[in-house]
Amino acid sequence: MYCGIDLGSRNVKIALMDEEGRLEFLKYDTIAFYREHGRLEEGQLAVDLGALLPAGTRPRAVVSTGYGRQTVALKGARVIPEIKAHVLGAIHLTGLSDFTLLDLGGQDSKVALVRGGRLVDFLTNDKCAASTGRYLENMAAVLNISLDELSRHHRNPVDLNSTCAIFGETELIGKVLEGHSTGSLAAGVNYTIFKRIRPMLMRLFSDTLVFTGGVARNEALRKILSEELGVLVVVPENPQYTGAVGCCVEARLGSEK
Repeated sequence: MYCGIDLGSRNVKIALMDEEGRLEFLKYDTIAFYREHGRLEEGQLAVDLGALLPAGTRPRAVVSTGYGRQTVALKGARVIPEIKAHVLGAIHLTGLSDFTLLDLGGQDSKVALVRGGRLVDFLTNDKCAASTGRYLENMAAVLNISLDELSRHHRNPVDLNSTCAIFGETELIGKVLEGHSTGSLAAGVNYTIFKRIRPMLMRLFSDTLVFTGGVARNEALRKILSEELGVLVVVPENPQYTGAVGCCVEARLGSEK
């Protein structure tokens, strides 16, 4: 059994992979995870995995990555770069070797170009929340709808131009006051995500786009990407665990050397 841990900004995702490649997943709120299961030891995050994993689970190797990796390292785990973990996970989950990877998480966005199963180039945006899951959560709250409802709308979008997540809320409230329908407003929100990530996607363009991260569950955004870019959009099962799966892959590869 191999263990991969993605220390995300909103959630800690854990993937377990057996020798046949079968997977199971665990997820924890990040702050609750640190508060209830973690402690600092000599500048590293010490976690009792035995208390978190299913009874009798003893990983042969543990590899970690994620949003929190630069602030605290997981004791007893080998740390790999976030982009490497997501590429390895995307390849494993889709079986593809040539694609552009789009990963939209809670507070950052990543685009990577993969050729022949190898990372060729990548771009990241962790300076602004305007193209992330946090932005969608905030906009859904303004509209008083669920994220599931927000993800259903991509037709007749209201034009939203603010490039800042905070100012975007103010702009959206103004559009609400103008009397636009909730569906058009929700579609406009989804289109703003596309407009903000489009430059990165065009720089690292492929006719196949693998979409991962929690935002990949947004059906409207998947349709927008496919229609606007004219590409095949592939969303692996459980896309939010891609980084953790990539860590499992790396753990297994390391054990085979």
